[in-house]
Amino acid sequence: MMSTPRLAASAVAIFVSGLYGAVRAKGDKMFKPFVAAAGLVLASVSASVLAADLVLDLPAGLACAGFDLRVEITGNPNRVSREFTDRNGNVVRMLTAGKGNTLSFTNLGTGAVLALRPNGSVEHIGLLPDGSQKWATTGHNVLILFPSDIPAGPSTTQYVGRVTFTINTSGVFTMGSTSGKSTDICAALSG
Repeated sequence: MMSTPRLAASAVAIFVSGLYGAVRAKGDKMFKPFVAAAGLVLASVSASVLAADLVLDLPAGLACAGFDLRVEITGNPNRVSREFTDRNGNVVRMLTAGKGNTLSFTNLGTGAVLALRPNGSVEHIGLLPDGSQKWATTGHNVLILFPSDIPAGPSTTQYVGRVTFTINTSGVFTMGSTSGKSTDICAALSG
């Protein structure tokens, strides 16, 4: 039986898209893409986590204000990813598309669970010369903002539509624009 990797909540920040997500270690300047979430996850986690299921336990105040949140990601190996390079061979843009992974959110205080079935999404990620990233996602995506992000979290929101944001070299997410439908996952698990 294979064990499910777990990451310490105090060491990660997340963007989990309908098929793409982002996990970064505190203080990490680099983001490495790997497929694990209901989409993609950016992370500085070992490549062995790439195709495996992933469980993240996030303390109250990080992803949801009033309770500890568990995020369980059941991977889908069938996403299509492509990297685009400049004439020097540097990756300058990434594209990922397809049906996402299964996401499950649990309020660890009450046991309330919200499960999201995989749906389609597309992620366009521009890798800028200064090391920052510019994201545009469409389809089904979940964005978790921490207190250090702009706007400041904690918030965990599912978007069905288009979302744009940037991630600077310090790992701060800055929301750009959203269109379509949004669902506050913390509110859904609070009731």
